[in-house]
Amino acid sequence: MALMDFIKKQFIDIIQWTEQDDDTMSWRFPMAEFEIQNGAALTVRESQMAVFVNEGKVADVFGPGQYKLTTQTLPVLTYLKNWDKLFESPFKSDVYFFSTRQKIDRKWGTPNPVTIRDKDFGMVRLRAFGIYAFHLSDPKAFHTTLSGTTESYSTEQLEGQLRNTIAGHIADIFGESGVPFIDMASNQVEFGNALKAKMEPMFQGYGLTLDSLNVQSISLPEELQAMLDKRIGVNMMGGMQAYTQFQTAEAIPLAAQNEGGLAGLGAGVGVGFGVGQQVAASMAQSLNPAASSAAPAAAPVSPDEVVATIEKLHGLVGKGMLSQAEFDAKKAELLKKLG
Repeated sequence: MALMDFIKKQFIDIIQWTEQDDDTMSWRFPMAEFEIQNGAALTVRESQMAVFVNEGKVADVFGPGQYKLTTQTLPVLTYLKNWDKLFESPFKSDVYFFSTRQKIDRKWGTPNPVTIRDKDFGMVRLRAFGIYAFHLSDPKAFHTTLSGTTESYSTEQLEGQLRNTIAGHIADIFGESGVPFIDMASNQVEFGNALKAKMEPMFQGYGLTLDSLNVQSISLPEELQAMLDKRIGVNMMGGMQAYTQFQTAEAIPLAAQNEGGLAGLGAGVGVGFGVGQQVAASMAQSLNPAASSAAPAAAPVSPDEVVATIEKLHGLVGKGMLSQAEFDAKKAELLKKLG
């Protein structure tokens, strides 16, 4: 009885794979010295495929379902082994299971900036990041090109190759597009589609299908991004002259408190742009309205103008640009005009 039990244990009558993790892509059924029983049951679950390999050559491929292993269900293996229409004895064959579940949210990116020629900035260095998804669709190609006779093959073993190959094609895609960097943010979907089309043949060669590929970010290195931000700020202010005038106006309160005051501000910030003269003339008119009104052709001062000037002078007191005594003197002088 013990001998019969031992003999029975040498025959495999149920072949199946219950996946234990999400990372394994292929798994070899443990055969050892066991033999597959004629009429054994093969169970291939949804999102799986099974392959029989005879002496290193891929034979029969099975999709999801339950099968009784006979010469009818193993036509290629039957031909390779030169079986008659029926075989009674057990046989040996390597059996591999493959997971066809989609692998999602896989990360890709450029480990180092990629140099491209840009229409606006000339030569620039770019970084790009995104995600992709794929699944195993051709177990024969995957077995012959990647997994081979290994006991198991994981996504981790494959991802480095896929990620680096995607990143290696970034420069080609950007160069072929001819889109300036400034416009790239609004073209990320198109870049993703173009990159996906370029990568699909490589995935197919591995027995994989590239389901999606998205570009999530296109950016410059930090030092170049800082320069671009400054340029954008200048353009938003209406050009370099307007930007310089804005900086000058922002610096007036601080300059008034420092040695040299507004004279130093006009000499320093306004060089090359005439801003110093503009600031000096504007401030002279505000601080000495009597001088400006002394011109022969000056128009009469209206009460509204006097009130507005006093309010401006009072604001200068709050900013520390005018003392209270100076304000009181100018206020008295202006009020006399109303008398």
